[in-house]
Amino acid sequence: MCETCKTDAPELIRRRQLLGFASVLTAGAVFGVAPLRAMADECAPFLADAQAATTPDQAIALLADGNARFAAGASLKCDLLAEMTATAEKQTPFACVLACIDSRSAPELVFDQQVGDVFVARVAGNLPTTEILGSFEYATKVAGAKAIVVLGHTHCGAVKGAVDRADVGANLTVLLDEIEPAVLATPLEGERSSKNHHFVEAVAETNVRFAVAALTEKSPVLKAMADAGAIKVVGALYDIETGKVTFLG
Repeated sequence: MCETCKTDAPELIRRRQLLGFASVLTAGAVFGVAPLRAMADECAPFLADAQAATTPDQAIALLADGNARFAAGASLKCDLLAEMTATAEKQTPFACVLACIDSRSAPELVFDQQVGDVFVARVAGNLPTTEILGSFEYATKVAGAKAIVVLGHTHCGAVKGAVDRADVGANLTVLLDEIEPAVLATPLEGERSSKNHHFVEAVAETNVRFAVAALTEKSPVLKAMADAGAIKVVGALYDIETGKVTFLG
């Protein structure tokens, strides 16, 4: 793994082009991807040849591998300025992440990814809005990303607001109303309240599953690509107390 990444941008490009992408070390059993020996400098930019060689399952497993590093306190220490220079002309990320705006759940950090590795869209409650659907159609159909992950998280303020039926202004109330179907679809044990921790986390999971389904239900482009095996769309939950991401079956 790269510790300082002092290599200049052209050399970073050369390494990734010659050696391919950093291979999956974990999560292979979950996604049916055989673990491979890491071959490349993991700080090198993710270029077009690496993107083309990546399968949807491998793309998700690369994220899982990055989260394992993050949760273990072993995140890569790369030269972000060199990566910026190397990807200035073109970007070829391998995955997309739809996440909440929560300041504790930044996908690039949670999945330990570098400049140019992932497309990220963020909105409170990780909801698949029309704008996000269009963005991910571009990211996959045009730019070549191989997977979409909807990343919910524990202690989500948007989910808590929806559970409490909070009325906090026209725009935010409309947003929270989008989470109401997940609230109603989640079995309730005890009080419908944000103080009911078990219920809040269960609603967060349901909300992620609904978002995963909506991405293909509302986008013929994404559905066609998913049906053809060109992309995979999955849900995941991030535990803000442990740093670990759990992918949903």
